[in-house]
Amino acid sequence: MRPDLHVKMDLSDAVAFNSSRLKSVVWNDFDRVKKGDVLLAICKHCNKRMSGSGTSGTSHLRNHLMRCQRRGDHDVTPLLSRGKKRGRPLSFGSTSFDQDEKNDNILPLAIVKPDEPLKEDALMVTAVNSSFDWRRSQFDLARMIILHGYPLNIVEHIGFKRFVKNLQPLFDLSTPNKVEDDCLEIYEKEKQKMFEVLDKLPGKISLSIDVCASANESQYFILSSHFINDSWQLRKKILSFLKVDSSHTEDMQADSIIGCLMDWDIDRKLFSMTSDHFSTNTIVSRIKDRLMQNRFLFGQGQLFDVQCVASVLNQMVEQAMESLRDVVPKVRETIRYIKSSKLMLEKFKKMSQKEKIEGPKFLSLDNRLRWDSTFRMLEAALVYKGAFFLLRENDLKFTSWPSDAEWEKVGSVTGFLNVFLDILNDISRSKCPTANIFFPLICDIHLKLISWCESSDEFISSLATKMRRKFDDYWENCSLGLAIAVFLDPRFKMKLVEYYFPQIYGSSSQERIKDVSGRIRALHNELSIGSPLVAVDDGLACQIGESSGGISGSSRNNRLMGFEKFLNETSQSDGVKTDLDKYLEEPLFPRNVDFNVLNWWKVHTPRYPILSMMARNILGIQMSLVSPGSAFDVLGKTLDHDRSSLSTTTLKALMCSQDWIESELES
Repeated sequence: MRPDLHVKMDLSDAVAFNSSRLKSVVWNDFDRVKKGDVLLAICKHCNKRMSGSGTSGTSHLRNHLMRCQRRGDHDVTPLLSRGKKRGRPLSFGSTSFDQDEKNDNILPLAIVKPDEPLKEDALMVTAVNSSFDWRRSQFDLARMIILHGYPLNIVEHIGFKRFVKNLQPLFDLSTPNKVEDDCLEIYEKEKQKMFEVLDKLPGKISLSIDVCASANESQYFILSSHFINDSWQLRKKILSFLKVDSSHTEDMQADSIIGCLMDWDIDRKLFSMTSDHFSTNTIVSRIKDRLMQNRFLFGQGQLFDVQCVASVLNQMVEQAMESLRDVVPKVRETIRYIKSSKLMLEKFKKMSQKEKIEGPKFLSLDNRLRWDSTFRMLEAALVYKGAFFLLRENDLKFTSWPSDAEWEKVGSVTGFLNVFLDILNDISRSKCPTANIFFPLICDIHLKLISWCESSDEFISSLATKMRRKFDDYWENCSLGLAIAVFLDPRFKMKLVEYYFPQIYGSSSQERIKDVSGRIRALHNELSIGSPLVAVDDGLACQIGESSGGISGSSRNNRLMGFEKFLNETSQSDGVKTDLDKYLEEPLFPRNVDFNVLNWWKVHTPRYPILSMMARNILGIQMSLVSPGSAFDVLGKTLDHDRSSLSTTTLKALMCSQDWIESELES
């Protein structure tokens, strides 16, 4: 007999039947009665009668509760807890898990044969027996919101609620506050994983500090780490999102950043710090001074302060565009007039044909938020200059025409911009470019500026002189790091420095080349002797030994440091070759498009153990902070409205976690 065929039975003389053997939670929703020898289960919600005998089990009762419309939206979690015992994980088929364990792994779905249609009962059985974990699903939802930048209140959107309800009726959607709590919990878990990564790094860490604005005009510092891991892969990880308090002095802001570094326990592991905004340059200098006081930096901090090359080039572009501030609006108005009607377009086309203009350029208005778009608009307008001249002669309404002198300015400036466009395109092609690629690009800019400054055209020379002041500040600060980075490229070594410096410095070039070589050898010797970090750690350990009556380790360490220096110097004088000498004696590695400098050092680390340590630190310096697609943006980084409305704590958790999860997915 089917377990639910008792509908017509007269129950007027039925009696309640209770048994201590009833353990299943389904009996909370059923009354068990006895009619003669027949045991029935009556649903407390809809009064449906079903078999209540022990031989029928309780699966049919569970399936009914899953479908019972009068039962409403009561919690169905207990229905999935069949077989649960204290201290043991829940078990469904071959899958088991602890309900309190927040497992982020994807669990297997129920297996259904594709050619076997499911009836309603079978679907319910599948739903009950599937491994649905509502808590894991809540964390999946939070991770989705973090990863894709969705607003926290997406759980209140009617379309999203309907989608989830139809997809999984068992899932109870969280409130925005609960989602926020889950996001913060995910952040703490991911932060611990990130902490372990930084703690185990074989080399130093380079930092970058970026500025981001919000919709409510608040400003934030984005603090990111850049490092080469043990697999010789360049990685970037956001460490913090710090709100800028306008009432704080630069010293106070530097203190907050140092506090963040100490929280991550990386203040002793720093090698360089890159900034892309003039407001952060002084802060970086203050941080450098603090670290120098503790002797945490290599090479006396000569390579610590790095400016973002893309930011410097874009500032030079701004100077060039400023010289056309009165001309660009006229060009825009000219193009707008020509595209005002089909008749005008046909008229202009005929004039272009008369002037024999058949270039590939097509007139279009620019995107004012990207200077490369404005450059292309001006470049195309120059091609049709002759047609514009004819239009002015034949159309009295055409009055926004730039003068001949203004067109000459446009031609000169586009010549400048074309150089910067090519350089920035090269820089932004790679998501995480290594430091060795920048030296020839920056040297080419340097040579162009020298040539422009010597131009007989007063406008060109005057503009180039303004731009060169900005460039010279960058070159003085960063040229050493650029030169050492390209030296560590086995395709060039010192040869590229020896090629460019005579063109840049003329008669003083040999002295400059010798200075770079000396700095490289000094860094190599410093690594050979031992890092300041090791010395400080050993000193702290020895102080502990002194307190217990041990021998003074501090003086012993100093003696050994002196001995290491003596050994290194005498070994060189005795003709013992260092790995630096061996590297210089080896022929240049062939240049080809498939070369990867990090793979080369990964392979050659056993041959050049000390130099490979230098390569790991130098090549990890972040010379540019622009991401692909944003190299030409006029505006800086901005937060959307949803993110801008969040508290600083939640914003930091979302932004950092998003970066970490994305990196994990990519790898």
